[in-house]
Amino acid sequence: MDVDLRDLELLEALDQHATLTAAAAHLFLSQPALSQRLIRLEERLGSPLFERRGRRLVATQAGERMLRAARTVLWEVRAATHDVREASRGRRQPVRLASQCAGNYQWLPPVLRAFRDRMPGVEVLIDRANDSEVIPALIAGDLDVAIVSKLDPRMSQVRLERLFDDELVAVVGANHEWAARALVRADDFADVHLVLYDAYDPARVPAVALPVPPDARPGRLTTVPTVTELLIETVVSTGAVSVLPSWTVAPFLRTHPIVTVRVDDPGQRRTWYCATRHAPRREQVDAFADLLRTTLTGPPILVPAAQVTP
Repeated sequence: MDVDLRDLELLEALDQHATLTAAAAHLFLSQPALSQRLIRLEERLGSPLFERRGRRLVATQAGERMLRAARTVLWEVRAATHDVREASRGRRQPVRLASQCAGNYQWLPPVLRAFRDRMPGVEVLIDRANDSEVIPALIAGDLDVAIVSKLDPRMSQVRLERLFDDELVAVVGANHEWAARALVRADDFADVHLVLYDAYDPARVPAVALPVPPDARPGRLTTVPTVTELLIETVVSTGAVSVLPSWTVAPFLRTHPIVTVRVDDPGQRRTWYCATRHAPRREQVDAFADLLRTTLTGPPILVPAAQVTP
């Protein structure tokens, strides 16, 4: 093989530090020694990997290709080394998880039980990242697995595995005027009191679009902490309206006097994905992602329109 790990570390250092002097200091080499190693690597590959722009070194097209390989290989070797050392000490690196809809964590207990059986001793840590922070945190390596549905221009940088389609539905008390309706439209939201999770607080930056038809103009918006039971109780006690994923509200149909009503807006149907990094995944991340697919693939508990709790 024309390339070894020391060569990949050299490429990484040159990319991170951009000058021979800084890269050499990082690798504890002299500048002439590092320069000679780079020349020999380029000779073996038959292509220049960096070009000089003033004092800085900038990767060529061939260099960029080698850098992508270097990042993947070095990340995996370092992760594997860390895992082996942790395992030798009786510890396993945790799986760090976040979802773009915190109310969806009702699905977590059975997944955790299955994961404990498969990989005893490995923790699952929940990160309460904001919706807009989930994909960047995954790319940066601060998360291992994310449950996502919201479009993000950076999604091309992660691996997406489809889980299921979900529908947002209006939720009202059993005595609400919408309770007998099969469908509500944008005009029906005029002047209603809308209650949503605090992720939709308009003071947040960046603001999150409300989960209602684009032309809907609710008369009042109240946000509450991301506790679904609290939101449901608010809907029941105040006569307000909410909009929730069907799988989130489904368990409460059996315990609270509420009704779900379909919303006339194609955008209310969403596809959920299990997102991970493209780099080779650690064993425990693979296992957790596999359990998500087997547990959540296919429609979740779908809520019939206008279903009233007896």
